[in-house]
Amino acid sequence: MIRKTALLATGIAIGAGCATLGQQARSLLSADAVAAPADTYKNLNLFGDVFDKVRSDYVEKPDEQKMVESAINGMLMSLDPHSSYLDAKGFKEMRTQVEGRFGGLGIEVTQEDGVVKVVSPIDDTPASRAGITSGDLIVGIDDESVQGLTLNQAVDKMRGQINTPVKLTILRGGKDKQKLDVKLTRAEIRVKSVKWHKLNDDVGYIRISAFNEETADGLKNAMQKIQEEIPADKFKGYVIDLRNNPGGLLEQSIQVVNDFIDKGEIVSTRGRNADETMRYNAHPGDLSKGKQVVVLINGGSASASEIVAGALQDHKRATLIGTRSFGKGSVQTIIPLGGANGALRLTTARYYTPSGRSIQAKGIDPDIVLLQDVPDDQKGHDETRGEASLRGHLKNGDDEKTGSQAYVPTDEAKDKQLNAAIELLHGKTKAQIVASIEAAKVEAAKAEAAKAAAAKEAAAKDAAKDKEAAKEPTKDPTGKADAKKAN
Repeated sequence: MIRKTALLATGIAIGAGCATLGQQARSLLSADAVAAPADTYKNLNLFGDVFDKVRSDYVEKPDEQKMVESAINGMLMSLDPHSSYLDAKGFKEMRTQVEGRFGGLGIEVTQEDGVVKVVSPIDDTPASRAGITSGDLIVGIDDESVQGLTLNQAVDKMRGQINTPVKLTILRGGKDKQKLDVKLTRAEIRVKSVKWHKLNDDVGYIRISAFNEETADGLKNAMQKIQEEIPADKFKGYVIDLRNNPGGLLEQSIQVVNDFIDKGEIVSTRGRNADETMRYNAHPGDLSKGKQVVVLINGGSASASEIVAGALQDHKRATLIGTRSFGKGSVQTIIPLGGANGALRLTTARYYTPSGRSIQAKGIDPDIVLLQDVPDDQKGHDETRGEASLRGHLKNGDDEKTGSQAYVPTDEAKDKQLNAAIELLHGKTKAQIVASIEAAKVEAAKAEAAKAAAAKEAAAKDAAKDKEAAKEPTKDPTGKADAKKAN
């Protein structure tokens, strides 16, 4: 998640990222940060010696700038999966992206085991239209392997001039992964992060796909339109869909929560030092006018999405339906390095829900857990592994939790989580919905058992037929064998 500050009024997000800007950079200049032990300087001298040796003795003349940037990247990537170095070009592109408009394919990504993993495609982009889904592993770009590339380098290769082609090689599925080549055409990505429509003429459905600079205003506009189109006496409430939303700007998530509550803490961030703790509180101005709220989350809901879901859950302002969220509970500070030197993306804090819960590597558990029916061709890549599965992630006790299902049907009629939300808003109690879910599980188990029994019975009949056939004497078409028996 990203926090804008007076020092640098812009925000940046990549994949399931959450970052702050500028303000916390002061911690890097504290006495503790400046006072490095003597061993540290010895190690820096060692780095200088190695750098000089490579520069003077390597078989070919190396790119010194690239060597330095790679060393910085290696240092940051050894800390956790979300810290990295941005060169000047990457920093500029990130600032462009957070404005909600950039050139590319429309994929939110992270890096895992040396390959690029899709967190989620952005709605109405080349990626979503080509069928790229959450959990796909991008192993090649234009027939070149992504192994050895940083996440920023891989993203840079996927971006380019509008209307130019690019080919992604992806792995999809469970153990037996299917290798696919997907051809796409780059386009201007205009991220309209908020979409809405009416359901059953009495429910307002609002889909928030990301938290960029337009999200808070987009939500306010959506709520206003819904209230204009649905008479107050018929209006049952809101469904806020945060499924497969990878996060974004901290300030935007705070404003979104504030549209549904008018007092109390929304989120707090806590750094290494106690004086770095920051708390964000709601202000009067509940735009929802107290209407009932249901929030949908799944394994692709990360960072800013988790802040919104966690805050509304802690304030008992919304009922959460779906599956456990991603578990990205850390904050990254974007620290500009000045001139053409780019910026650091450094993990500087963890964030906590109003009740003091840390989401890191645990996620948000919904009030009603409800799995979708996954088509056969989607099975095996319908789940995210979650923050706890990322190598080098920040630890959070012994009860860390892995990812969960991230599949969302395109047909609303088949969307079990959405339909449960509508039932809740139409008067069904949580207990009734849970009971119907459990009953459906029992019926599904019975159907599966009956199917298995039928298959077993069919196999037994086939085996019996084969056994009987083996007992019958072999017929001699010439009739000679029968003649001998008669003699």
